[in-house]
Amino acid sequence: MNKRFLLTWLLMAILCLPVLAQMQDPVQFKTEWKAISDNEAEIVFTGTIERGWHVYSTDLEEGGPTSATFNIDQIKGAELVGKLTPKGNELDMMDPVFGMQVRFFEGTAVFVQKIKLTGGDYNITGYLNYGACDDQNCMPPTNVEFTFKGKAAGSAKQAAAPASQETTEVTQATDTENANDTVQAAATTAPAQLDGTTDYWKPVVNELSNFGEQAGEESHSWIYIFFTGLLGGLLALFTPCVWPIIPMTVSFFLKRTKDKKKGIRDAWTYGASIVVIYVTLGLAITLIFGASALNALSTNAIFNILFCLMLIVFAASFFGAFEITLPSKWSNAVDSKAEQTTGLLSIFLMAFTLSLVSFSCTGPIIGFLLVEVSTTGSVIAPAIGMLGFAIALALPFTLFALFPSWLKSMPKSGGWMNVIKVVLGFLELAFALKFLSVADLAYGWRILDRETFLALWIVIFGLLGMYLLGKIKFPHDDDDTKVSVPRFFMALISLAFAIYMIPGLWGAPLKAVSAFAPPMQTQDFNLYKNEVHAKFNDFDAGMEYARQQGKPVMVDFTGYGCVNCRKMELAVWTDQKVSQMLNDDYVLITLFVDDKTKLPEPIKITENGTERTLRTIGDKWSYLQRSKFGANAQPFYVLLDNEGMPLNKSYSYDEDIQKYVEFLGTGLKNYKK
Repeated sequence: MNKRFLLTWLLMAILCLPVLAQMQDPVQFKTEWKAISDNEAEIVFTGTIERGWHVYSTDLEEGGPTSATFNIDQIKGAELVGKLTPKGNELDMMDPVFGMQVRFFEGTAVFVQKIKLTGGDYNITGYLNYGACDDQNCMPPTNVEFTFKGKAAGSAKQAAAPASQETTEVTQATDTENANDTVQAAATTAPAQLDGTTDYWKPVVNELSNFGEQAGEESHSWIYIFFTGLLGGLLALFTPCVWPIIPMTVSFFLKRTKDKKKGIRDAWTYGASIVVIYVTLGLAITLIFGASALNALSTNAIFNILFCLMLIVFAASFFGAFEITLPSKWSNAVDSKAEQTTGLLSIFLMAFTLSLVSFSCTGPIIGFLLVEVSTTGSVIAPAIGMLGFAIALALPFTLFALFPSWLKSMPKSGGWMNVIKVVLGFLELAFALKFLSVADLAYGWRILDRETFLALWIVIFGLLGMYLLGKIKFPHDDDDTKVSVPRFFMALISLAFAIYMIPGLWGAPLKAVSAFAPPMQTQDFNLYKNEVHAKFNDFDAGMEYARQQGKPVMVDFTGYGCVNCRKMELAVWTDQKVSQMLNDDYVLITLFVDDKTKLPEPIKITENGTERTLRTIGDKWSYLQRSKFGANAQPFYVLLDNEGMPLNKSYSYDEDIQKYVEFLGTGLKNYKK
């Protein structure tokens, strides 16, 4: 009963994933006036950042994330000294999302601006502008406003400090658990600059909820990691190091005692021991390196080169160049210890012996799995991956002990197991290029542009197809020239995939490999022109046009630095059916929340009880997204009728074309009603 309860608890823990509120609030900033001397001071911005999010540093390259900047609205009796300076543990590494080297903070971000007081009364008003992203979304550029007043000399300055302190705590909306209430509180009377748009800007959070809009969306990363590990374990089963051991081990358990129930219990214990060993390995990896260190390694250019070399070595091992084995004395020592002991300890030691003996086959699979899960930065991601791997590896031993007659129908060991090893070698070689691509982008070598990457993948999968057809032989392959039917179909799939990638050499999007190939901007020769363009970049003008034409509207909240927005445009909008619906059936309005173009005049709004200033076009559209729809992450798509009311629930980052077509189709259907 306890074991069953424990297993149920583990499964529930995997399925109960963290919920990300739609109205996200991952960063909290406060400001502080720090006097250095009678005529010098510092304005210190300290930000607390949620796990998985980054706040980007100052002076980043164009085309990347939003840099942190210090901006002045009014300054009297003081002047700036130097630029905004980042402090603390600033990370400098390759960002796979933006495809460039960036500097950012995790956990805590500190920025300092030095001020020189020129004497007498001083009054400084302005704001810090910063950008924040995680692996899926980017926040719009966000302002942290401040006002400091006082006198630059003697007791007057000291007396002014408490009054200034009232303005030092400047934060964003903090009530993410009550996002709908927050949004409705933000819906205030629009200033004069927004007159005439009241109906269009009216909040529709409740109306969105009537369509099934959820306050959050599930993160599928843990389930993905678990099933990736499960798949790795299934592949490891069919390797020469594991498959032949299954019938021998199960027969041993069933024959060592006349009590069949005890034999089955021993087999269960053996399987559970395998799970414990590999989950412990996953936890040990995290404890040794730490979750943040794993994430840092996964995005660091130098370590991506090491990952690439590691996968090439593993591939060479699977091809038969050599075997990666642990010292034989390790397995011999554990094996002899298992023979000397009895009971549950001997069974655990037998499972440990299996782990050591099978390392030459399981090691490369485990290594690749741990490299992949390291990108999540999760504390328990390696353990979840190893749990899936171990369950797949341990399951046959338990099932065959429960149903011994199945042993007779097991496929016999043979050359087909080496074929699986070689296929895995080709796959590891292909993924090695993915990691090399990250380093190539970081250093700007331009040796692995999109065309080069695709050409190498075409060759790799073409050679894999030739191998499966028996045209290529490796050292451990049988001389039998016959090709089985399953092997023929695998060859067909591999060759078809290679041919599928050929148009990518001339710029075709290749949606199936968009997550692996370098970004489209590295493509030197591009003939592909089938792109969807917005009819309007202004919300009010687009809504008026749609009213005149009698068409529904799709509002696209995006950003110049939003890579996932570009992925959606490349992988989804280029679909013929999607592009036809967007061009013919909808009025597409694209609003860039990071547009730095200044408004003719700043607009004062009251949001969550705090007066804020909209200074740029991006500020205006970001406020529209927050106040009307209760969201602040991009990409964000919403369908509206001619009165500004929603026609369907919103859509975020999901490259499933069929879902997107259904999203657009439902909006059209509701509009016609």
